[in-house]
Amino acid sequence: MSSSAPGTTPHYFVPQPSRHPVFAAFGLFFVIFGAANWINGEHFGMYALAFGLLWLFWVLSQWFGDAIRENESGLYGRKIDLSYRWSMSWFIFSEVMFFGAFFTALWWMRSHSVPALGSVDNALLWPDFKAVWPSVSPGATASPGGIIEPFETMTPFWLPTINTALLLSSGVTLTIAHHLLRDNKRGATIFWMWVTVLLGFTFVCVQAFEYWHAAHEMNLTLRSGAYGSTFFMLTGFHGFHVLVGMLMLFFITIRIMKGHFTPERHFGFEGAAWYWHFVDVVWLGLYTLVYWL
Repeated sequence: MSSSAPGTTPHYFVPQPSRHPVFAAFGLFFVIFGAANWINGEHFGMYALAFGLLWLFWVLSQWFGDAIRENESGLYGRKIDLSYRWSMSWFIFSEVMFFGAFFTALWWMRSHSVPALGSVDNALLWPDFKAVWPSVSPGATASPGGIIEPFETMTPFWLPTINTALLLSSGVTLTIAHHLLRDNKRGATIFWMWVTVLLGFTFVCVQAFEYWHAAHEMNLTLRSGAYGSTFFMLTGFHGFHVLVGMLMLFFITIRIMKGHFTPERHFGFEGAAWYWHFVDVVWLGLYTLVYWL
């Protein structure tokens, strides 16, 4: 956020009636409608989904543009800054619960579901099943019913470890950029922000190659039992969050290049940085629990 001249910033800001919420709801309707029909084999669902996403992105670009113009014109004061901080804090808390649910599902499968399938009660039904994690082992089927094709499990070497180094490095470069912005060194801030964006983009590319390698050389897909579903669920959702965070940092960098933000008022930058550091922390947990254990 940019600061405004003393005495011009309102204590509270009440925006004018906006078309954006109803337009966004219209786009979300086509996103859900298209996705539901596409999953159920209706070919037109793919086009409805694409239309809904394009419409939603257009609405969000207009909505965010209005918010930026309101801020740059000096309409946002301390109360608005505080509301943005609370909103971002609660949003990140909801994301913590989101990933917490998936990590709990992983723990439940490893500690309860798989051992239960290998218990004495099920020994007569599936005598060859071994209650080990990952849910594939030499000489044993990957599923009690024998309906899952053999697959290999993912190891931390080397792509996941490379991605860990990329994300941790991006957290460092982003922190450097933040300190430079607070020191009003805009040119250096822009440089380190572009480095951060590049590191995030590289992470996404490496993960895309990892998925290709898993599918074509390891036969590891979403259909690969409990291990395959949890692996792609956790890493896929995290990769999506990295993509979103990278786009946030990209647009923040563009705004810095346009002269937005000051050393004293720059919560747009800080909010994106909070999100990126959250993504880093989640990856460390994911890297340990999914790739190592």
